[in-house]
Amino acid sequence: MFVDSPGSHVAPKLPEGMQQAFSLVRTCVAAILLVSAQTFPAHAQTQTQTPARVGSASLPSLGDNSELSAAAERRIGDRIAASIYRDPDQVDDPVLVDYLQSIWQPLMAAARARGELNAELQERFAWQVFLVRDRTVNAFALPGGYFGVHLGLVSTVSNRDELAAVLGHEMSHVTQRHISRLLAKQAQQAPWLIGAMILGALAASKNPQAASAAIVGGQAVAAQTQLDFSRDMEREADRIGFGVMVDAGFQAKGVVSMFEKLQQASRLNDNGAFPYLRSHPLNTQRMGEAQARLQLVHGDVSGDANTGNGDAAPALFLHAMMAARARVLTEPGADVLRPLVLEANKLASTALSAASSAASLRPTDAASLAARSAGALYAGALGAAKLRDFDKAKALVGTLQALAANAVNPGIRQAVELLSLEVDLLAGKVPAAAAFVDLNQARGRADLLTKARAVLAAGRVKEVSDRLSTWTALHPQDAAAWQLLAAAYFSQDQNVRAIRADAESRVAELDYPGALDRFKAAQAMMRSQPGRADFMEGSIIDTRTRQVELLVREQALQDKVDR
Repeated sequence: MFVDSPGSHVAPKLPEGMQQAFSLVRTCVAAILLVSAQTFPAHAQTQTQTPARVGSASLPSLGDNSELSAAAERRIGDRIAASIYRDPDQVDDPVLVDYLQSIWQPLMAAARARGELNAELQERFAWQVFLVRDRTVNAFALPGGYFGVHLGLVSTVSNRDELAAVLGHEMSHVTQRHISRLLAKQAQQAPWLIGAMILGALAASKNPQAASAAIVGGQAVAAQTQLDFSRDMEREADRIGFGVMVDAGFQAKGVVSMFEKLQQASRLNDNGAFPYLRSHPLNTQRMGEAQARLQLVHGDVSGDANTGNGDAAPALFLHAMMAARARVLTEPGADVLRPLVLEANKLASTALSAASSAASLRPTDAASLAARSAGALYAGALGAAKLRDFDKAKALVGTLQALAANAVNPGIRQAVELLSLEVDLLAGKVPAAAAFVDLNQARGRADLLTKARAVLAAGRVKEVSDRLSTWTALHPQDAAAWQLLAAAYFSQDQNVRAIRADAESRVAELDYPGALDRFKAAQAMMRSQPGRADFMEGSIIDTRTRQVELLVREQALQDKVDR
């Protein structure tokens, strides 16, 4: 994990409401122990060292000493992910997810090019990023290529380079098989440590005391050598993640500025009193190592992650809006949203004149001023809509549109356009712009899903179902798209197809029992109401029912073995 949680020697009493979290960990630990028992026979004591990866940094990697197969780790990750999908604090916001993907995909490409991400892991692991409704600054990696990013992290980082630093670090935990290497290090103790770490990651947003208790329990069970190994893994993730983000085109200074933020935020907790009892290196140590690496990056030492030159100015403008969106989506309450609206309202009268006078400023200052204005206006507009002051929200959107009118980056104008549509939809209105929307021209997932909602509200339901049926065929794991497609089919009285789309959304979220229930409901409707679906649709439903039945049986067998 990128951010450490302070420990304690006495585990606090577990509050009520955490039983589901502990049940999740028991399930995960049971799965890990099962795999461990199958993978580590009593006589197997040796470990093999693999050669350093091609294109890696000059320092050697710790090596992939893993003896846990990629398929086994993916199964563990899927079980955790299924629980995350059911958590109401898991946020599938297409706008923010698209923004994260614009950073994540270059990192993935760089990891492949460097040889950090091999073909087997790319195929077998999920490589999926979750957004978590949590105001704390954190991100974490889970088994099988699942990653969690707190909204608090997105709202706190100053630019996309800092966010890339965190994502590159977490990606490296997975590409280097750190979870499997924990098992290989100490097969009898590591599963419980990992279970405690998973609980700490998932429970932190629910109850910090319970998360602390879980982490402390894991540390008490683990030997000191295990903690040392974890520190080595953190350093390896820092080193490889640094190389990945730089090769992906992000500014190396983003790592240092991110560590500076963490150091400032953790001064009260990270006082350096117990350096050997922590499972992560101190921020000061890691920042020093990042500074040393920065000196080795040619052509970037004089750069600035917040510069107004080149492509950085529009990137700052867009990031400020996305950070503002993340801040509002944490649902902080009316007492926090009202000041955001007031700040935006004050700024609205001066934003355009300030933008005009910015031409006399240095590029760095002008870019920062524009970004701050954009972020404040975006937060105010979305905050006003959440407070149901839609007239104020539309007025602020209008000011933001004027500010972004000359933006070079089309992503900026698209973000503002989607915000305008969202405000109308929240108000229960049919957006006027829906009349001009062509779903076939949509650019990306957020553009498609937001505009599809607008077109659906305008009554053009067949356009929505036609476009989304094509999209889901290409992106079968997009649960939100399946749900929107189900709504479009229901609006056309195509209930069998609607039920199948609902079932597919549950498959995408790994809820196989729920999906099977919906597929069987579709079959029952076809039997009771002949003619409700054509032969092709019926064949698809029958095939998918058999496939999901197999998945449910496999899952039940695993649960039986775990018990």
